[in-house]
Amino acid sequence: MDVEKVLKKALKGKVYLGSKRTIKALKRGEAKLVIVSANCPKEIREKIERYKKNVPVLVYPGTNMELGALCGKPFSVASLAVIDADIELLTV
Repeated sequence: MDVEKVLKKALKGKVYLGSKRTIKALKRGEAKLVIVSANCPKEIREKIERYKKNVPVLVYPGTNMELGALCGKPFSVASLAVIDADIELLTV
């Protein structure tokens, strides 16, 4: 599965950028998919794994700066949660 293609489709819907918002979305059961950068801090990954339940987690092969740029942001993004998207469409 190409994470970049999935991310570009996901960005058309509602997405929460950042580790704090991603973890909150997982705790509330809002997240349908989580994407983390390859260099996401270990503590953040552990929290995401703890709260993910049945939510798929994809690893973007680039850095957090590259993930931020792909999202069209001038800052780093270590993780993001896809809130409003059809998972079947994203994974195809």
